[in-house]
Amino acid sequence: MTPGSNIPLSAARVTVDVAAPVRLDVSGLLLTADGKVRSDDDFIFYNQPSGPGVTYRSGGGSAPDAIVVDTTALPPGIEKIVVTASPDAAGQTFRGIEPTATIRSADDNSVLASFTPPQLGDETALVIVEVYQRGGQWKARAVGQGYANGLAGIATDFGVTVEEPAAAAPPQPMTPPPAPVQPPAPPVSAPLGWEPAYRGKDIDLDASVIAYGPQRNHIDSCYFGKLQIVGGAIRHSGDNLTGEGGGDDETIMVDLGRLPQEVTGLVFTVNSFSGQKFTEVAKAYCRLLDGTTGEELVRFDLTGAEPQTGVLMAKLIRQFSGEWEMTAMGDFVKSRTVRGMVKPAAQAL
Repeated sequence: MTPGSNIPLSAARVTVDVAAPVRLDVSGLLLTADGKVRSDDDFIFYNQPSGPGVTYRSGGGSAPDAIVVDTTALPPGIEKIVVTASPDAAGQTFRGIEPTATIRSADDNSVLASFTPPQLGDETALVIVEVYQRGGQWKARAVGQGYANGLAGIATDFGVTVEEPAAAAPPQPMTPPPAPVQPPAPPVSAPLGWEPAYRGKDIDLDASVIAYGPQRNHIDSCYFGKLQIVGGAIRHSGDNLTGEGGGDDETIMVDLGRLPQEVTGLVFTVNSFSGQKFTEVAKAYCRLLDGTTGEELVRFDLTGAEPQTGVLMAKLIRQFSGEWEMTAMGDFVKSRTVRGMVKPAAQAL
């Protein structure tokens, strides 16, 4: 699997084990539709090894630790289980370590998929795989999202209470220190490319970005019919109706540092406006780039993916710290226009 890709699960009970050259701590979190645990009881790890439908299994040091998910035993309201991993040694990062998550049928141990996150560095914890329900079917998605503040950072993000060790209160300064200055967020770009049809009518794919507020309220959409939104912080290169020419055919630039505070979420989407499903399009891809370094953050090869006309590619969420957190998605939906993407994209935030 590649980051953001997903597969339908052919087994109701699956095991996700995570192997690496070093000992890893593996855990699972049961999440509701809002992306949070219901209580700390939904955090399954070595000190709390079982919950409804989810079990932690120790490898004993000779085999990888694993999370076992029984989708038939999950309680109502649980829509996603995220599987996380962190090095067991204090302070160790994933630099030089390539963890591999393997998804197996829990009944016969057959391998359904595997995923090794690329380009790891100073991360001390990962959300590596998620098992989720979409349209009544359970699927698995490769994530590979890193955290620099360890497993506690992941747990806190998903609503688990993490107790910090008590410390003596420092003496209060006479004057408050200046507030830390957040470095400007780098711009990102979302290029889209494809080739024209070999026969029949041309193919028109459209890249878009949908902006949301803190209550998942739709603020605006940037697409071929509206080339600039939110004061020009999001700009579209214009519509390519056929895919003629090499390289990227449509590009959207997002200057995160210029986005107004009311914008807290962005979802990048692609639609087949001419109606062909992605399985019918030649050499179609979409990708998300760091606008400063040119580094490719997410890439999806859309050709042969799923027989649908729309895909939610990735989302960016503004954190309380002001930083933006990116998550690859790869969710396919039936929609030829960005207007039809607004509701499913909001639900995915």
